[in-house]
Amino acid sequence: MSGPEIAAPPVADAARSGALTRWDEALAATALVLMTLVPLIEIAARPFLGRGVENAPVVVQHLGLVLAMFGALAAGRHGHLTTLGSSLDQIGGRGIQATVKALARGSSALVCGLLAVASWRFVATEIEAAQELAYGVPVWVLQATMPIGFALLGVQLGASCGRALPLAGVAGRVLAVGLALALPLLGWLLGWHFDGTLLPLGPAAVAVVLALLAGAPIFAVLGALALALFWSEGLPLASIPLSHYQITVNPSLPALPLFTLAGLVLARTGAAQRLGTLFVALFGGGVRGTVVAVAVLCSGFTALTGGSGVTILALGGLLLPMLLKAGYPEQRGIGLVTSASALGVLLAPSVPLIMYAVIARVPIEQMFLAGVLPALVMVACLLLIGGFLRRDAHVRPVADAPSPSVRAALAAAWAAKWELAAPVVAIGSLASGLATPTESAALTAAYAVATQALAHRELSWRVLGKCLADCAMLIGGVMLILGMALALTNFLVDAGIPDAAAEWVQGVIPNKYVFLLVLCLFLFVAAALMEIYAALVVLVPLLLPLAKAYGIDPVHFGIIFLAAMEVGFLCPPAGLNIYFASAMFGKSIRYVAVSVLPAMAAIFVGTLLIALLPGLSTWLPGLR
Repeated sequence: MSGPEIAAPPVADAARSGALTRWDEALAATALVLMTLVPLIEIAARPFLGRGVENAPVVVQHLGLVLAMFGALAAGRHGHLTTLGSSLDQIGGRGIQATVKALARGSSALVCGLLAVASWRFVATEIEAAQELAYGVPVWVLQATMPIGFALLGVQLGASCGRALPLAGVAGRVLAVGLALALPLLGWLLGWHFDGTLLPLGPAAVAVVLALLAGAPIFAVLGALALALFWSEGLPLASIPLSHYQITVNPSLPALPLFTLAGLVLARTGAAQRLGTLFVALFGGGVRGTVVAVAVLCSGFTALTGGSGVTILALGGLLLPMLLKAGYPEQRGIGLVTSASALGVLLAPSVPLIMYAVIARVPIEQMFLAGVLPALVMVACLLLIGGFLRRDAHVRPVADAPSPSVRAALAAAWAAKWELAAPVVAIGSLASGLATPTESAALTAAYAVATQALAHRELSWRVLGKCLADCAMLIGGVMLILGMALALTNFLVDAGIPDAAAEWVQGVIPNKYVFLLVLCLFLFVAAALMEIYAALVVLVPLLLPLAKAYGIDPVHFGIIFLAAMEVGFLCPPAGLNIYFASAMFGKSIRYVAVSVLPAMAAIFVGTLLIALLPGLSTWLPGLR
């Protein structure tokens, strides 16, 4: 998500428009509620009956498919489908810019039509197989949300294409309706007629590049590229929705929306205020104490919420005034909040951490443990190497700044006791073996809802509805990217590209430590260009075999990968935190980008330390 057009995040927009007022949000939210309740029933019933809901894990996984498809529809309706921004819509006059936007949306509608017919071909084979999900319901009933979802998304994007063109009145409305129907239908007919046909790659590749430059959503660009590659080999297009289906119903994937829901509930209530009070009491209210408190709080809150942008929105209005009151310069304060919010991806239960465990087939609990020490290293690098602890000579410390206080810290900890226990619930239930990753996530989501609604009485039905809607939109948009990226990755893996790359790189770089340096540099460039979830699905299957060839542990590689990806939140064009901070603090993107430059250098140094000291990542998992 980037660029001025969609700088406003889902959380902020849903608050303005009202949640659960549309059927797509209602369906996605219902699926999310059921994904929370079914694992809880399993946990409660297991000691007495041995099981609760029939085939519960698979049911939850397929509810995740419903959540993903209808959440993506809601994200598209609100304008929150992730893009890399447009390089062309700033060229020429208003008419040319409108044409560029129409090109981006129209090409995406065409791709959705192609994906709809490919999904239908996949579902048709499942209808013949007649597999049962639970209680007599066939699996294909829920799988059918894919062709339905892609078709409706195509209609939505087609209508948006018509509205982008400078044609007002009745003619404009007729054009919007016509394109809403014609573009996805054209894609459907092309896919139906040419499926399995050998088509040249060149023209399609040019069209994909133009769509990317025009600002088409990332999922459409990745999906179009996958379609072009499969067509160039004459392969069935149903393989693409099959990849989307496989990753969406992965056994560990339901943990993503459930942990995200828990984080959004905490972000929407007074949890941030209570945690901020606690950390200031622990570290003191002077310049350095406040800086350390802000860095620790931002990174920990990002791990809970699953998104650094959410942390900026939830904490920015609280922490920046706190820094200014302590005598800290404004630009450096904005840089600290913006950059510290990127550091939480290494801490449990961060969504990228879970995603890597799923893709690399590493136990989630190992990744949770592996990220603890490296996260502390990254925070230390940010504060020391990034210069955020440096006190300028002209800045006078506040005379009445409170010092660290045991009494105040104990009082603040008691006030924030429910929030402090949330990570214990999440990690403890999983590490103890009492719950699977999905059950642990459901337990954490239910815990967050119960404590904020009952203990603090800060979570109304309306706020809960907004959290459900925001979570659905966030996860829906991410899952579209993941599904298309996996289809592209599967093609590359089947073509033998990772093995060929490993063999070539080993011939060029025989030394492991030189490889680690080159890897860090490459990942920094990739982080600046790719959204983190797309990078995980596309790059991990390609780079992990290469890392293994150099004797690098998959857990260690995962922490290196995620640490390097943290810089992507701060670097345009994929630097989400810059856009969020610009909107939150009312500053230009250039102002915010300059403020985080020291942090980018600090993150690079921290990534190198993690890469060269594998024990930071492997010691804690090795104790189990």
